[in-house]
Amino acid sequence: MSDSPDTPTIGSTGAAPDDGSERDFGSEPAGRELLPTATPARTRAAVRELVRPRRGLAVAGFATMIVATGVGLLVQPLLGRIVDIVADHRPPGDITLPVVLLVLVALAQGATTALGLSLVSRLGETVLAQLRERFVEKALRLPLEQVEKAGAGDLTARVTRDVSVVGEAVRDALPELARSLLAIALTLAAMAALDWRFFLAALIAVPVQASTARWYVRNAVPLYARQRIATGSQQQQLLDTIAGAGTVRAFRLEEEHTERVTRRSSAAVELTLRGVRLVLDFYNRLHIAEYAGLAAVLVTGFLLVRGGSVSIGTATAAALYFHSLFTPVNAALVLLDDAQSATAALARLVGVADQPSPEPEKPEAEKQAQESRSRTAKAGGTVTVTGIQHAYEPGRPVLHDVDLTLRAGERVALVGPSGAGKTTLAKLIAGVHRPTAGSVRVTTNGTGVSGDGLPVALVTQETHVFAGPLADDLRLARADATDDELRTALASVTALDWVEALPESLDTVVGEGGHRLTSAQVQQLALARLVLADPPVAVLDEATAEAGSTGARVLEQAADRAVDGRTALVVAHRLTQVATADRIVVMDGGRIVESGTHDELCAAAGIYASLWEAWSGTRTTADETPTHHRPDTTTPKDD
Repeated sequence: MSDSPDTPTIGSTGAAPDDGSERDFGSEPAGRELLPTATPARTRAAVRELVRPRRGLAVAGFATMIVATGVGLLVQPLLGRIVDIVADHRPPGDITLPVVLLVLVALAQGATTALGLSLVSRLGETVLAQLRERFVEKALRLPLEQVEKAGAGDLTARVTRDVSVVGEAVRDALPELARSLLAIALTLAAMAALDWRFFLAALIAVPVQASTARWYVRNAVPLYARQRIATGSQQQQLLDTIAGAGTVRAFRLEEEHTERVTRRSSAAVELTLRGVRLVLDFYNRLHIAEYAGLAAVLVTGFLLVRGGSVSIGTATAAALYFHSLFTPVNAALVLLDDAQSATAALARLVGVADQPSPEPEKPEAEKQAQESRSRTAKAGGTVTVTGIQHAYEPGRPVLHDVDLTLRAGERVALVGPSGAGKTTLAKLIAGVHRPTAGSVRVTTNGTGVSGDGLPVALVTQETHVFAGPLADDLRLARADATDDELRTALASVTALDWVEALPESLDTVVGEGGHRLTSAQVQQLALARLVLADPPVAVLDEATAEAGSTGARVLEQAADRAVDGRTALVVAHRLTQVATADRIVVMDGGRIVESGTHDELCAAAGIYASLWEAWSGTRTTADETPTHHRPDTTTPKDD
C-alpha cells in the first residue's frame, strides 16, 4: 500500500523503466491493461445524468418532433381523398382543396421538423460537450502509471476516434433516429385509425424486423467493441514505432516493425470488413420484411374494397402509409449500426470519465490552510520512504526494499550508474508511480498528509512549452499569479533578462508556431513554474541535462535558487551539482549502497569516489567540457 502523493508535474515526464533491461521497442507489453470501459447500464445511467438538467429542452424538442410527424401523416389521407375524387368521376375543381391542404401540410411539417431537429441537436451537442469536458478533465488526471499500462494508443483512440464517432452520432443519428421512431409509432396508429385490419396486416413485417434487429445487435455490439480495441492497438503500435524510430533503425528492425504495424492494421481492417458483411446481411433480411408487409397490406386492401368495407382512397392511404414506413423503419434499423458503434465509443468515454478523482474534495477551510502553508512557508517537508519495492513488469523488480528519509529543507542528490533505479525512486517520491510494496509519506509542519494532492512538484529534463503567451505558460503553475509575481519567479531563475528582451516580453507567443526557445530557456521556464507553485518538496530529475555545455552553469544556478528553502531530491547529471548537496545517496542495482556528504563518500573510496575520480579526471578546465568527454552517471532517456 502506498501513501505516495499525486504530484503536480512542472515539467512533462517520461516513464521509461530504469532497470537497464533490454526492451522490445514497439512491442505491446504483456502487462498491458486497457483503460476501463463502462458497462451498458452505467453508460445509460451516465447519459441520464447528463440529460437530467436539460429535461425542459428534451421535452420541447421531442414534443415538436411529435407535432411535425403528426402533421406529416395528413399527407396519405389527402392523397387517398384525391384518389376517391378521381374514382368517383367528380368535377376537377373538387381536387383544389386537397391540393391546397397538401401544400399547407408540407409547409407546416417543414417548419416544425426544422425546429424540432434544432432543439434535439442542441440537446445532443450540449450533452456531448459536457461529456467531452468530463472526459478531458479525468484523462488529464489519470495516473501516469495507468496510462502507461494501457498504452498511449488506447487514450489517443478514445480522445480522437471515439469522441468523433459519438459526435457524429449526436449530430446526425440522434435527431434522425428520434424522428424515425416517432414516424413509425404514429404511422401505425394512423393505419389502425383507417381500419384495424390494416394495422394487423402491417404487423406481419414486425417479427422479421424484430428478429433482424436482435440478431444485428447481438453480433454488432461485441464486433464494434473489438474494432475499437483493435484500432487503439493499431495506433499504439504506430506511436511506439515512430517514437522508437531511432532505435529501430539502429538495430535494423525496420522489417520487423513494419510487420507489426501491418499485422495490427490487418486485424483492424478484418474487423471492419466483418462489419460491412454484417450490414449487408442486415439489409437482405430487412427487404424480406418490407415485401411481406406490403403484400399483406395490399391483399387486405383488395379484400376490404371488394367487400365494401373501405373505399379505394382509404386502401390507397393504407398502402401509402405502409410504404412510407420503409424509410423510417430502415433508417431506425440502419441507425442501429451508428448507434452500436457510438454506444461502444460512448462506453469507452464514460469508462474514463467515471474514474475517481485522485484529489478528493476537501473542506474549504482545509484547502485554504493548505494553500497558506504552500505559499507562505517554505520550510520544506519531511519525506519518509519505507521498504519501497517496485516492478514495471511482474517478476522484474527495479527497486528492492529502499529506505530513505529526506529531512525538512535538506537537499539530497541521487547518483549512480545507468539503470540503478534513480528515476524510478524519484517518480515514486513525486507520486507519479505507486510502489509495488512499501510506502512514501510526506510530512509538512508536523502534519502527515499523503495521497491527497500534496504540494510535491516534479521537474524533469523533458519540459513541454504550450502554445500561447509565455505568461499563460507560466500561470499553469499558479493561475492567479500577477505579472510582477511572474517576473519575480523568472528573476529567481535568472530568466528575466532574456524574457524582457523578447518581442512582447511576457505576452510573446511561444510554443508551436510561436517564438522558438532554446533548451536552456525551456528548462528555466520549468524552474520558474516550480517557484510559482512553491511546493514544500521538489524533485528534480535531470532538470539541467538538456542544457548541454552552453547553459549548464546557468541552469545549475537556477535550479539551486528554485529549490532554495525546500526539501529537494535532485537526480543529477553533472557531479558539480552533486558535490554541493547536503547529502549524496548512491544507488546501484535498485538499492541504496552509499549515503553521506561529498567528502565522506570520497574518503570511503566506494562507487561515488570512482565516479568523482572519473569525472574530475576528464575535466580539462574549471568549465564544463563537451558532454561526450564526460562519464555519465546516468542515461537521461532511460533513467
